[in-house]
Amino acid sequence: MHRTLISTGIPWLWLTLIILAIDIRSKQWVMTNFELGESVSVIPFINIFYTQNPGAAFNFLADQSSWNLWVFTLIAVIISVILLVTMYRSNYRASITNISYAMIIGGALGNLFDRIKHGVVIDFIDFYVNSWHWPTFNIADLSICLGAAIIVRKSFFHTTNYSKTQG
Repeated sequence: MHRTLISTGIPWLWLTLIILAIDIRSKQWVMTNFELGESVSVIPFINIFYTQNPGAAFNFLADQSSWNLWVFTLIAVIISVILLVTMYRSNYRASITNISYAMIIGGALGNLFDRIKHGVVIDFIDFYVNSWHWPTFNIADLSICLGAAIIVRKSFFHTTNYSKTQG
């Protein structure tokens, strides 16, 4: 039976575009309205704190040399391509899985955009409890983590598999 693009997971990429747009716009807003290192309280456990991250999500490997720019760029491209192929091979009805992949792709592309344009990733969400602060992150990081968490949760609690073409 012939498959159409609409029967695959590809139509879920609208979510990738929304995440990418929100991520890029939020980073532009922070760079325009804040000085590097400036912090402003939003609510009792979240600050806007403009920082630049040369490493991976949550400042992982931020203190390494410039090799990480190219490695993280390559990783983002490879993961995005793998997830795109997986979405193409999946069934449109596998909505939770496709949403998760779209979220991860959107986050990966958001941070990739920063690496290409700025040489660093723009981070600005400072989550804290009392004096403990989670590493500063951005919308792209949040999207990647939520997408991955949904996949992990689904793998433990959901057994329906639409990943193969239903014919």
